[in-house]
Amino acid sequence: MKRILFLFAALLFTVATQAQIVKDPTNWSFEVKKKGDNKYDLVFKLKLAEHWHIWSFNPGGDGLLVPPRFKFNPNKDVKIVGKTSENGNKISKDFDGEEGLEHYFEHNVSYIQSVEVKGNTKVAGTYTYQVCDESQCLPPKTKSFSFDITDAVAVNDTTKTDADTAGSAMAAAGTDTVQDQPAASVAQTAAPADKDADKDKSKSDGNGDNKVIPESLWMIFLAGLGAGLAAVVTPCIYSMIPITVSFFTKKVSSRSQGLKYALVYSLSIIIIFAILGMAITAIFGGNALNNLSTNWIANLFFFAVFLIFAFSFLGAFELTLPSSWTNKIGSKSNANSYGGIFFMALTLVIVSFSCTSAFIGGIAVLASKGGRVGPLVGFSSFGLGIALPFALFAMFPSYLKNLEKPGGWQNAVKVTLGFVELGLALKFLSNADLSRGWRLLDREIFIAIWVILAILLGIYLLGKLRFKHDSELPKNHFGVEYLGVPRLLLALSALAFAVYLIPGMWGAPLKAVSSFVPPMGTQDFIIGSGGSTAAAGGHDGLDGIKPVKFVDKLAIYEPEVAKKYGLVTFFDLEEAKAAAKKLNKPLMLDFTGINCINCRKMEGQVWSDPQVMKMLKEDFVIVSLYCDFDGEVLPEAEQYDSKILGARVVTVGDKNEDFQATRFNSNTQPYYFFIDENDVQLHPKGYQYDPSVSKFIQHLNEVKAKYKSLHP
Repeated sequence: MKRILFLFAALLFTVATQAQIVKDPTNWSFEVKKKGDNKYDLVFKLKLAEHWHIWSFNPGGDGLLVPPRFKFNPNKDVKIVGKTSENGNKISKDFDGEEGLEHYFEHNVSYIQSVEVKGNTKVAGTYTYQVCDESQCLPPKTKSFSFDITDAVAVNDTTKTDADTAGSAMAAAGTDTVQDQPAASVAQTAAPADKDADKDKSKSDGNGDNKVIPESLWMIFLAGLGAGLAAVVTPCIYSMIPITVSFFTKKVSSRSQGLKYALVYSLSIIIIFAILGMAITAIFGGNALNNLSTNWIANLFFFAVFLIFAFSFLGAFELTLPSSWTNKIGSKSNANSYGGIFFMALTLVIVSFSCTSAFIGGIAVLASKGGRVGPLVGFSSFGLGIALPFALFAMFPSYLKNLEKPGGWQNAVKVTLGFVELGLALKFLSNADLSRGWRLLDREIFIAIWVILAILLGIYLLGKLRFKHDSELPKNHFGVEYLGVPRLLLALSALAFAVYLIPGMWGAPLKAVSSFVPPMGTQDFIIGSGGSTAAAGGHDGLDGIKPVKFVDKLAIYEPEVAKKYGLVTFFDLEEAKAAAKKLNKPLMLDFTGINCINCRKMEGQVWSDPQVMKMLKEDFVIVSLYCDFDGEVLPEAEQYDSKILGARVVTVGDKNEDFQATRFNSNTQPYYFFIDENDVQLHPKGYQYDPSVSKFIQHLNEVKAKYKSLHP
């Protein structure tokens, strides 16, 4: 009996492991909730199957995860109010091998969009989402929605202004029409299980994060504190420490009163920056801040801001707030009341803006990753860093005499920060460049600029390069200029960093800064390899055949191992078939994704094996079919409705996804199938995610044997 049960279980396992369509594990339902006269909440309720999750609006990670998006068609009778909110038990987790925390929802989540209407109407649009489980991610799906509002009060307003439809137009950017896709693919009415979603809706985003998010908030706190302490050594603040502390310790009736006033002064600095952080959240909102780090326009804005800060620190100009602000606030500053002390602190904050502006900009960007409380934590800790020296020296005034005297070293600090700001500015430009595919800052160009900046900084710190506000180096007893030990160590560090970066221009991984530099896929040349697909030609086994179609747009995403070892990958199926026919080699269909995490793991752990790489280069023609590539729209004549996907095929990614589902009855990535030039499948099964090198080699050998039997 046990043997029969074992054989039955084995049979079930064998059937289950065949390539198959993974059913959409989502159940969507829609609800209209009336809030008041012609004011409604449009509620998108989602129930996920067990073990599946959907990314948060702020998914975190490496910036390649796909968050849900809701686009509303323009409607003159509908005004979109605010942003779409997400409600549920958000989970934050730091996955092994991934970059930073990733945020997602399981089981139930609801999305709410507030609207105002002028009468009974229909609100329609599309929503896009991607769901994943522990081992795979399904390609992003776009579906249509429609809400019928039938109990609104008609508004007799015949004047239509641009403002009436501004919300709709903005929400519908990029979506002119609703795809003719029946909503039957999702539930039209709330399922009983959606009661759990209503419960989750009442939870704030923070409730689900209490176990993990504090780690990221601690990082923001420490970064803000460090930035505040670094700002203290700038001329604007450093020179104020002895003056302010002496005022509180010598010009009051008693030491205890002076100490109390100094502590109030320090606390006021923290409160002022905390208010600034809360104001940023109130103005922009937590979700808006979260989206800044991945928005290409926002990254261009940050690039310009950091460039301005860098030029200011290098002495091109001074960034200051209006003098009228300083005069007005300064007139209210005195040490006779707590209010007067607060205005003294506010005066310091305003006067020091020319030195702290760059730090404030950096904290604003970093704090955007901490949700609604990120700005509050970041700016409060920044204020704490500035306030600490004032409080400590007020408590221990005898240490004031040990302070380094203000001088030329402070301008050296500003110039050093200016070079750092230039390097950080390039990171924001690179983010926008990668997002739009401009290829302005390929990896080697980015690294080359960093090398030059590091060398220039080292030369400056050695005293061989001078800027506008620099003074002469200090002189010893013999009247000879000399370098202090700290400055020499900084110069050596900058030059050592430049030397470390140089091999990266020829493909070295540079793991210490890998999260800052562009991906290896943008590298045009790697020493020891044949180069990238973008410049492919004369590679072993290809006889000079090189891919052409979509190379300009997809080569940037090709695997790092392909760049490193000179593996040529095609991106168009017909082009790859022609190459396979000419070379008499089997064709490996690599169904992959730009945002596919397990695809990158498979490439890094299996493709990189020397024996596997040798076989792929010499015995196969590889075509990478990206199922989430939306950067190339098909000609209108080639667009069609896919029955198996239940959606219209519009882009190259849609076409690849439909081909995988229709031809091989599968829709997950990574998945590898093998055919010959006549479309004959060379193995009864595909090979999905399994990082076993030996199993993959065995699979490749079986494919080769089958191909040889068909093509003796």
